[in-house]
Amino acid sequence: MISFRERILLYALLTSLTSLSIDALLPGLREIGADVGQAPPLSTQHIISLFIFGMAFGELLLGPLSDAIGRKKALLLGLCVYGAGTVVAMQAGSLDMVILGRFLQGIGVAGPKIATRAMIRDQFAGEAMARVMSFMFTLFILVPMLAPALAQGLIALGGWRSVFGAYLVIAGLLGLWLAVRQPETLPVARRIPFRPGLLVLNSRRILSSRRVMLLIIATGIVFGAQLLYLSTATDLFFDAYGIGQAFPLYFAGLAAGVGLASFVNARLLHRYGMDRMARAGFAGLSAAGFLMAIACIFWGGRPPLSMLMVLGFGAFFAIGVLFGNLNAMAMRPLGQVAGLGASLIASGSSLVATLFAVGMGRFYDGTALPLSVGFCIAGLGALLLAELAARGEAAPIEPFR
Repeated sequence: MISFRERILLYALLTSLTSLSIDALLPGLREIGADVGQAPPLSTQHIISLFIFGMAFGELLLGPLSDAIGRKKALLLGLCVYGAGTVVAMQAGSLDMVILGRFLQGIGVAGPKIATRAMIRDQFAGEAMARVMSFMFTLFILVPMLAPALAQGLIALGGWRSVFGAYLVIAGLLGLWLAVRQPETLPVARRIPFRPGLLVLNSRRILSSRRVMLLIIATGIVFGAQLLYLSTATDLFFDAYGIGQAFPLYFAGLAAGVGLASFVNARLLHRYGMDRMARAGFAGLSAAGFLMAIACIFWGGRPPLSMLMVLGFGAFFAIGVLFGNLNAMAMRPLGQVAGLGASLIASGSSLVATLFAVGMGRFYDGTALPLSVGFCIAGLGALLLAELAARGEAAPIEPFR
């Protein structure tokens, strides 16, 4: 029997494959561009953003599949697709093929992302689910803190393709661990057949919930603010501050804000509840973005590095508070459609995040101003949407069968 701690560790590592697939590649973006060349209108920024776009497609498929065939099989299928995409990117000779491989990786990584959330929803509910998710975020935050530094070492030894080799090994080991140790969490009696008509009916029922729909958009905007940073961070630190080899250190410093917030959030949830914690997160993200924008205006878009780090840490602390709570708030009414619901929430929020990051990324001008404006818009916009969602129907959503 798998223990609670081993289960949470496995879920955290499977979920962290998404973060690892983004963060470990950041130090290699410039080298990839130099090696395989550019392919306008594509750029190395799209190596990150189109990975997320691929996730949006994978989440639409693998969520319903996890309701039909079980969480475990859907997760293993996703890992297989992820492995295929990894091989394509690793062997690529052009930027187009790198991005195609990344798109396939994004589709595949949706399996671990969606199925682990559904597994948690199968076993926990309400604030207990939010606490489990926060503990998971606390564990896997070590990935963005350590991944760029470790990947930079790999790149120095074997080039950027070695990072994809590491992805392949990690996905294989996690798949083996899951297959051997993790039991299925969705009984056959509770599975929903994978039929297109039924899928459309249940999707319409979920998306007709104003609460769920508004929280999908709110989650996407917050995720979009983080994705905007991830897409521009390498260029920002290099262009505005001349930071190259030390980039992983600064990246880890900001990522620590998310980890600390997840740890604090898990311990304060029982006292304040996820709704109040989410409001605090929205306020913090808005304030950090506003102060950063003022600093950018005062210092010509390049505030002192120490100030950028402090305000960035505050923004990521707020994002860390929001991640576990927003997902749990959106999942709260889903009940037996947790797999499809998690799929729609993740896919919709990924699509919103990609649009937000690509749209705001067009304004990148070598300064921190677009990032600060993105943080501020995300905090205020998501707060408004969450407040409107709180007035919606919270009754459990019953599926068609």
